[in-house]
Amino acid sequence: MKTNVKYKNSVFSLVFSNPDILRELYSALKGISLPDDIPVIINTLEDALFMDKINDISFEIGGRLVVLIEHQSTINPNIALRLLMYIARIYEKIVEDSSIYSTKKVYIPQPEFYVLYNGKAPCPDSMTVKLSEMFKTLEALGLPENTGPVLELEVKVLNINKGKNEAIIQRCHHLAHYSAFVGKVREFENQGNIL
Repeated sequence: MKTNVKYKNSVFSLVFSNPDILRELYSALKGISLPDDIPVIINTLEDALFMDKINDISFEIGGRLVVLIEHQSTINPNIALRLLMYIARIYEKIVEDSSIYSTKKVYIPQPEFYVLYNGKAPCPDSMTVKLSEMFKTLEALGLPENTGPVLELEVKVLNINKGKNEAIIQRCHHLAHYSAFVGKVREFENQGNIL
């Protein structure tokens, strides 16, 4: 029997496909408590042709905040660029009834970006990946480097493996159960058993 290498993404997307659970997860990530009456609207991108998800989770909180959360079992140095592309498409969905060419300013929810990492490679409890770290230098053109990026996107990467970020995991029961599930599957695989 062949191992289903995408089981983690499938389970992750299934577990975190409920607005109440997403409210709990976001509250745990921020160390706050959101009231139950604040609406959470899921707006995860899907591929219309193949009816498949493009990103793992994206949702709005109270129409003022849009949160993108990716689950990863490998460290991806390109995640900030991927999330930039995702947020642009999500903003297209959010403002589709508004005219971005009008003289009236269109207001959009503020974005936040997270990666929940549970791979085998060593990873600190928390780290930040920046889009500006991917920019090519201007030195070859004989131009001075910008003092600050003209475009930035920061992704907070949180290690959710056993023993990591326990305060966050304890605040979100669903995340704790998911993390324990992945740990058990990893034990099963390490013993030579195949899913």
